[in-house]
Amino acid sequence: MSNKQAALELGIKPVGSLLMQYALPAIVAMVASSLYNMIDSIFIGQGVGALAISGLAITFPFMNLSAAFGAAIGVGSSTFLSVKLGQRDYGIANSILGNCVVLNILIGVIFGGVCLLLLDPILRFFGASDYTLPYARDYMEIILLGNAVTHLYLGLNAVLRAAGKPKVAMYLTLFTVILNALLDPLFIYTLELGIRGAAYATVLSQIVALCWQWRLFSNKNDLLHFEYDKFKVKKRIVSSIVGIGISPFSMNACACLVVIFINNTLADYGGDMAVGAYGIANRVAFVFVMITLGVCQGMQPIAGYNYGAQNYSRLREVLRLSVITGTAVCAVGFLIAMLCPRLVARLFTTDETLIAMSVTALRYIMAMFIIIGAQIVIANFFQSIGKAKVSIFLSLSRQLIFLVPALMVLPKSLGLDGVWLAMPLSDAVAALMAYGMLWIYLKKLK
Repeated sequence: MSNKQAALELGIKPVGSLLMQYALPAIVAMVASSLYNMIDSIFIGQGVGALAISGLAITFPFMNLSAAFGAAIGVGSSTFLSVKLGQRDYGIANSILGNCVVLNILIGVIFGGVCLLLLDPILRFFGASDYTLPYARDYMEIILLGNAVTHLYLGLNAVLRAAGKPKVAMYLTLFTVILNALLDPLFIYTLELGIRGAAYATVLSQIVALCWQWRLFSNKNDLLHFEYDKFKVKKRIVSSIVGIGISPFSMNACACLVVIFINNTLADYGGDMAVGAYGIANRVAFVFVMITLGVCQGMQPIAGYNYGAQNYSRLREVLRLSVITGTAVCAVGFLIAMLCPRLVARLFTTDETLIAMSVTALRYIMAMFIIIGAQIVIANFFQSIGKAKVSIFLSLSRQLIFLVPALMVLPKSLGLDGVWLAMPLSDAVAALMAYGMLWIYLKKLK
């Protein structure tokens, strides 16, 4: 199908089938990404121990911060690339690809090197104790040594999607997840490498995927391919990439700060087991959030096209279906957390103390998931129709604007229960805020 035909069908094809067509590949990729982290947690918890789970939870801010830099380059490059491909400016498009490679390697090496030099103080700042620090350090030393590989792999996957190869990008993501799942037991159990084994499995699976990507982009018969003279960094291209990528960078950086704040507050009021319980609950919740974000990715081109075409009935229809789907997905997460949290916790650990605390964490953290699916969809809906400021505000309201003040106030009177309670409370307020802003917007639209 030509690009013109694909664009035209956004305005005429039944909205339900369009949403399924565009959302399904994104959902598969999102689920694969979330399972990547969950599989590591399960093997580490079962094969190394409860404190190793807590040590792994301490590393979450590293992942958020690394993702922030990755998004700045990956999202910026892929978006800028899409524009140039649409303008048929293939020379600049290949220069963007070359600059994307160089920037990812530079940032990956610099970020990894600086963090390795200051690893122990950073982990302490993130909430590590004397007991969890060795586990967190063992894991992050390997991850940071392979940081440039991770950045480059994620950046080139974003470029593949922008270049009209979303299925190839999806297959690569699935491949890394499957390979990681196969290597984890080999390195952790058979070779007895412990938590380092999980890190080796992660980096090695990404190296293999990167080799696959490199081969794809080395095909000179493809429109978009490596031209080594295009690897020279150009100020105009870099500034455009960074300008576009600053928004996702800011949101991921804020997520990093929030996780640091949560980990330290949990460590103060509940100790290492509370940090580990949050790590388990957060991994489970993340799966359902990522599926909902996949629905949002499917919604965005349909909503954007019909908003631009002033076809508001189709705009409202794709919004309605996306809200229903997002709510259904998160409702499943809510039911699992309420009905069988102990079963979920036992996937990660056999330690009874950690299991009991994880049950509490799951029930609190996912208590408002039955309404939070719609909140996520609404925030992304505003982004898809060009209202970026509203979208950023709604996205940050749940994880930053309402959560941090609640974490500062509630634990002082309620202790550890106050830390857990802050999360569903901020979810509820953020959801009500999103519903209100959407109601006002739709009223104006009519």
